[in-house]
Amino acid sequence: MNSLRIEVVYALPQQQTLLSLTVPAGTTAQQAIAMSGLFGKHPELQDADLKLGIFARPIASDTVLRDCDRVEVYRPLIADPKTVRRQRAESVRAAGKKKTL
Repeated sequence: MNSLRIEVVYALPQQQTLLSLTVPAGTTAQQAIAMSGLFGKHPELQDADLKLGIFARPIASDTVLRDCDRVEVYRPLIADPKTVRRQRAESVRAAGKKKTL
């Protein structure tokens, strides 16, 4: 197989970008993103330390793609999920203590 059909996806809260393309066999995730034109649509990604995945599984940027892969570009987290859960649990505990007093 000389070429692969892949997708590159990037989602913002208000907008999703899904780009389908054909790339040569042996293309890495980083190369596919550059070939897709995603940086032209989202210039803020150009110099960012990109977190990538294929079908929700984290990958390195030098991962060689396979046919029908969907390369996902992840946005940085606004808050650490563990910290948010801990704060929510503490709030619930504090609210429960106030009711028993």
